Amino acid sequence: MAEQRIRLLMLVDDEPAQCRLVSAIASRAGWRTIYARDSEMAIATLGTQDGMMLDAVLIDQWAPGSDSADLIAELKSRRPALPILLLTSFGSTDGAVSAMRAGATDYLSKPVTPERLMTALDQAVDLTNNIGELQPLTEKLGQELAFEEIIGAAPAFRTALAIAAKAARSKVPVFIEGEGGVGKETLADAIHAASPRARQPLLKIACGSMAENLLDSILFGHEKNAFTGAFDRRVGLLQQADGGTIFIDEIDQMPSSTQVRLARLVTDGEIQPLGSPNSFKLDVRLITAADEPLAPKLTSGAFREDLFYRINIVQLSIPPLRERTGDISALARHLLTRLAAQPGLRSLGITDEALALLRVYDWPGNVRQLQDVLFRAAVLCDGDALTAAEFPRIAEAVHQAGPSTEVIRQHADGIGVTLYEPDGNLRPLEAIEADVIRLAIGHYSGRMTEVARRLGIGRSTLYRKLNDLGIDNAA
Repeated sequence: MAEQRIRLLMLVDDEPAQCRLVSAIASRAGWRTIYARDSEMAIATLGTQDGMMLDAVLIDQWAPGSDSADLIAELKSRRPALPILLLTSFGSTDGAVSAMRAGATDYLSKPVTPERLMTALDQAVDLTNNIGELQPLTEKLGQELAFEEIIGAAPAFRTALAIAAKAARSKVPVFIEGEGGVGKETLADAIHAASPRARQPLLKIACGSMAENLLDSILFGHEKNAFTGAFDRRVGLLQQADGGTIFIDEIDQMPSSTQVRLARLVTDGEIQPLGSPNSFKLDVRLITAADEPLAPKLTSGAFREDLFYRINIVQLSIPPLRERTGDISALARHLLTRLAAQPGLRSLGITDEALALLRVYDWPGNVRQLQDVLFRAAVLCDGDALTAAEFPRIAEAVHQAGPSTEVIRQHADGIGVTLYEPDGNLRPLEAIEADVIRLAIGHYSGRMTEVARRLGIGRSTLYRKLNDLGIDNAA
């Protein structure tokens, strides 16, 4: 087998400390980093031997020279296929919006974590992934939702929410099972917010892509000189969450030694920091999650049986989005409303044909991918509503999978009343009203008294509207 080529990253930044950090993180994933201190040097580097071999570019938002969006646009004009990522200040959505409009592939908020940067780099150049709006973004909206604000009418989903709402009032451990992106963290947020611990901290950690010693140290803390590189004492997340809640995601990837320590916490309520001769009591609510069922890992010995039964007192299974396609229209509108509150974005509608297209896509990344798709479309949309034209990669994937344009139109027709023209503009009120009346006549089998009652108008008004709109009452 041929040896894999070392991938090349250009970092546009003038801060030595951040350059060293990014280079060290990238090297772990098989990347070599070259540097450009400003936009002028970045553009010049494209013409060098290294520049011809670049696999990706990472630009700090505050790098000297031209505006980062201008630099991205210039780089994309010279190298259209080159993935470009932007490092933004925390919460700087407006900078991300400008970057995306200029052609950026993704954006990351500082301070960037090693696993986040490595994931973003890998996704940026992974040719086996779909590109454009199908590629996951690194960031997401950071607004916690209460149970009543979580969108979903599918029976299995509502059952999970009902169990979660009931469990929130107690302190028993909760285990959430579901594919990546279905909303496990959102559900954990809602459980904490509805619990008696809501005023106490909610801390979170994901076990994937973390070294065993690092995970132990972050969770349980360590004493000075507990291991090589432990120059200072560290208080672990569990101790910081005392009195509150901790959410441990990807627990199926937790190393065996960490499982032993966690089992002691859920059994005896005690932890022992690394290098400490003493243990101490904690009162912390444990919510855990995994992308895959844990039960098969018990047979292989990859997960401890005693820990499994102690964290699995209440189990919640969240169905994937493809199993609740009826929720997609409401979810899309809800997410667009939340996106509109972000700096640099505005309120947008979405056409019925676009919603129909979204409903027939398979959504391997679930709700998180839907949010990312809508974000990209909202950033680039020039009209007042998202149309099917805003989702070319979705349309391509759907057509490759089999459904025809006619099937998509049939899904659109099933919505009932079309609010938008194909170009994204609203239909005239008269046309919408006529559709509503026709829908009501068909729904109530021509019983005009019932139609008038359900529409909240008198029979005489209904017949006048039928005459004005040219509707046959047998429609």
